[in-house]
Amino acid sequence: MSEQQSRRDTEQHGGHGNTGRAEPEQEQDAEAARRRRRAQFLRERAEARALRERVQPRRAKVARLRRAMRMRTFRW
Repeated sequence: MSEQQSRRDTEQHGGHGNTGRAEPEQEQDAEAARRRRRAQFLRERAEARALRERVQPRRAKVARLRRAMRMRTFRW
């Protein structure tokens, strides 16, 4: 495509060369919302784990021991 053709297309479509990127404020808002959702998810997950440990203490203990064993045998 020639430079004249691309310039004509740009003029026909508003002339601003929109790259598809959101405004910086919108990106910050979206990032803040994502962080809030993630924090809520992590809180709920921790709460569910604590509840599971209270309801099934033996299973939780076994899982804790297995996790500790994996960490002891893990090699950097």
